[in-house]
Amino acid sequence: MKNRSLGGVIHAYQKYDPTAFPPPTQPPPDLVTPAFEQALMYGNFRELTDEELANAVRLDPSQIAGLGPSIDFLRALLEERKRKILETYESRTVQKKARKAFHQAAKKVKPPARMEKLFQMAINQEQPFLIERLWYETGDDQSSLARNLLATGSAMADKHNIEELATKYEFTGNESMTVPKALEIKEELEKIDELLEQLDQAEKTAQIGLIDMEMLSEFAQPGDMEQLEEMRTQIENMLREQAERQGLERRPDGKGFRLTPKAYKIFQGRLLQRIFSELAPSRSGRHEGDVVGEGAVELQQTKPYEFGDSVANLDLPQTIINSLIRQKDERPLRLHSDDIVVHKTRNHPKCATAVIMDMSGSMRYDGQYINVKRMALGLQGLINSEYPGDFLKFIEMYTFAKLRSPGEIIELMPKTVTIHDPWVRLKCDMSNPDITEHQIHPHFTNIQHALKLARTNLINCDTPNRQVCLITDGLPTAHFEDETLYMLYPPDPQTEAATMREAQLCHKEGITINIFLIPSWSQSQEDIRFAYRMAQATKGRVFFTSGKDLDRFVLWDYVQNRRDIIA
Repeated sequence: MKNRSLGGVIHAYQKYDPTAFPPPTQPPPDLVTPAFEQALMYGNFRELTDEELANAVRLDPSQIAGLGPSIDFLRALLEERKRKILETYESRTVQKKARKAFHQAAKKVKPPARMEKLFQMAINQEQPFLIERLWYETGDDQSSLARNLLATGSAMADKHNIEELATKYEFTGNESMTVPKALEIKEELEKIDELLEQLDQAEKTAQIGLIDMEMLSEFAQPGDMEQLEEMRTQIENMLREQAERQGLERRPDGKGFRLTPKAYKIFQGRLLQRIFSELAPSRSGRHEGDVVGEGAVELQQTKPYEFGDSVANLDLPQTIINSLIRQKDERPLRLHSDDIVVHKTRNHPKCATAVIMDMSGSMRYDGQYINVKRMALGLQGLINSEYPGDFLKFIEMYTFAKLRSPGEIIELMPKTVTIHDPWVRLKCDMSNPDITEHQIHPHFTNIQHALKLARTNLINCDTPNRQVCLITDGLPTAHFEDETLYMLYPPDPQTEAATMREAQLCHKEGITINIFLIPSWSQSQEDIRFAYRMAQATKGRVFFTSGKDLDRFVLWDYVQNRRDIIA
């Protein structure tokens, strides 16, 4: 009996255990960050649908290995279909047919003399928009001229599409195509290319939601589609379960998710982890542990006495033992300075900080406001987790200055520019009861008012360690003088003088001003010089940083500055 080899293709699907999906050792996907990034950009917590949540999450591709039909199988199926099409047809003949049909349609058009020149230009240059313009000029879409122009435009579009088909794909077959058949094949090949790209993305990110199931069903077998749908359902179920664990709460009606305080805390923790992990490779890495110095908390560890150490922290038993060891049997016992040891102490001084966040109109440039809000959430998370005794206030700065709670940070957005004059000289008496803030142009930058609000909140803190983090992109353009609000653009010396006076008042109260200057389309050397003048006058500091590094700079400076205070 002759050995016979089996022909054809055999498909085998691996079964999967729902309890082992994803693998227990695999860290859960991050569902919170995509939701928060969306909120930072748009200023609100838009509720996410199941599909949006699935498409926003990056899974490890190993988590879907072996589930349903393989991505490679589906890719091979599509590539085989594409190969057969290209090996069956040729494209030269249909290009001639399309060209002929276009010229025949153009010959049927008999434009009046006033349109003749434009019509010939449209035909010679093959410009569809000129044909459309002529059609509008006819004034009667039921006339034979209008109908012939439409037919010519359609034939021109078919010619362009077929030329694109012949350029984009290399046909090697012998069978000729009609114009409608060629357009149909073009649509099919483009669908295949789009699906191949979706499969590549799905393989890299495990985002099955990226695949257009309806389009894929035109090429795949029903059994394969059932397997793929089952895999997508499995992934969505897993994501829903992880969402609830990470603080994404399902709405009562079952449609979509919303963020909870638990998700807020998780996002801040991940934000801090990312910021400090980026600092790890640098020379000044993050070092855990408390700084030792004179303070109120006594530790078990001891150290030799040094001049200036408090005798209240004296370790009397060890001091006597040291003296006995040194004198042995000699009496009376005499203490030497070398015998004395004291307990080490830990010092945890409080630090009071006011963060001024510029939300003027220019902060929309390059999404700088998103970086400011991300920094604020990170700083709040740092203080809550590691320095819970510290004082922290957030101030939104625009034409006015307003205290904002941490829960309001997400909602902050740059103010809309409501006046575009190149020269603005406005003033307003805010003591007038008929005038409200909503009537005032909001997009100016009032550093003076923000510093005053920061000062009034910091002077009552029971700590000498007080600072302002001023995050802005340039010069002030608004200020108060008593109850009168001035809005002056371009920036005026009068506004700078008022801002400097308020900065000096902060300096007199022992408040350090740290200026974080971020880039803007309108920034000039004068913006930089202003920041230097303020820092020099108040013995503050200036930091130049790109917006994407703002959170890293501010948080790391906070940690370093706090250590300097302790030391």
